[in-house]
Amino acid sequence: MSDNQNLLAEQRRALILDEVRRRGGVRVNELTRRLNVSDMTVRRDLDALARQGVIEKVHGGAVPLVEASTHEPGFEAKSSLEQGAKEDIARAAAAMAVPGSAIALSGGTTTYALAQHLLEVPDLTVVTNSVRVADVFHTAQRTGSGGAPRPGTATVVLTGGVRTPSDSLVGPVADQAIRSLHFDVLFLGVHGISVEAGLSTPNLAEAETNRRFIRSARRVVVVADHTKWGTVGLSSFARLEEIDALVTDGGLSAETRADMADHLPGLVVAGEQDAA
Repeated sequence: MSDNQNLLAEQRRALILDEVRRRGGVRVNELTRRLNVSDMTVRRDLDALARQGVIEKVHGGAVPLVEASTHEPGFEAKSSLEQGAKEDIARAAAAMAVPGSAIALSGGTTTYALAQHLLEVPDLTVVTNSVRVADVFHTAQRTGSGGAPRPGTATVVLTGGVRTPSDSLVGPVADQAIRSLHFDVLFLGVHGISVEAGLSTPNLAEAETNRRFIRSARRVVVVADHTKWGTVGLSSFARLEEIDALVTDGGLSAETRADMADHLPGLVVAGEQDAA
């Protein structure tokens, strides 16, 4: 990997994290050669990744942080991670929403970022199981005379259900509401994504709710930053071949992109489609 001495710290760390997850571990001396940076720089990068809770430092290198497959971080804990990447993904995904269409947004911090960009798309009908996403539209809604919604503002349907740590509503109530609906496009956040496990979540009830969302959508677009690649939750709810597109960020390595291309009908790397 040449010319990486000029990479920004965030780009270097994304490459290191991808390498750790893909290979199951890396050594400091391997990274110094691969990235063409000093031993001290690599160790600082590993320290930063360890503080983020995405790797575990070991003698001479690092390995993936092993979490229980049932561990589900809260919304606030997840919202502080990869903020720049989520914003890029949200901007790219919002361009896929057609004015006047019916869309669904699952729970998650990336769909929350997406919701804020969708405020600019007129006449949407939005179905969501995310309390946070619904609040985005509710807070931003402007009213006309007599308190009536202004023309062009989104109509929002919140499914109901049992609230998860990530502020999603799941379970039989949510499933029943979604079952009778039909969406032009579903924007789906995920806990983890991999070739072997597909899309997965630590929450069994959320897995079933996500399956209902997928069955009700004509088009399924997954929005997930590069750190979700290689993560596997307790329950898989879809194969990669069942989704129409993945919108992600530029932190993925060439090897990972090649793996995805073999299984995904569409891959959109936020920012790169504008530069092409």
